[in-house]
Amino acid sequence: MEEEKVEKAEEAGETPETKTRVRIKSKNKVIRKRKSKKEKENPLSSAIRLAVESGKAGFGSRKGVRELLLGSVKLVVVAGNVPPALAEDVRIYGKISEIPLVEFPGTSLELGSICGKPFPVSVLAIYDEGVSNIMEFGKKK
Repeated sequence: MEEEKVEKAEEAGETPETKTRVRIKSKNKVIRKRKSKKEKENPLSSAIRLAVESGKAGFGSRKGVRELLLGSVKLVVVAGNVPPALAEDVRIYGKISEIPLVEFPGTSLELGSICGKPFPVSVLAIYDEGVSNIMEFGKKK
């Protein structure tokens, strides 16, 4: 089989130097970089992603605040860069309704990408957690 490649290369006018270059290029493999300890995914991020995929969730600050007032959610996740007035409203309504609150350390863009949405998500209301362990994060605080 290799002899056929050499014959085809000679017919195409390639020199022995170019033949070795082709062989070297074909032997290169894709090397996947492993994530270091710093780059590993946050357990809260994986719990949020799993809750959105397997359970039921609502996105947005208006919907989150409304559902907090009604008491129909199990947990609320707030991004780290929401306006202070909105964060305070969510905290107060959460205490009144006795619904746990989780503060996501990243931005609303990061929270949106974790949820699989192409837009920023400032408040995430979890109605049903599915198979995730996100309720454990709500009980810690």
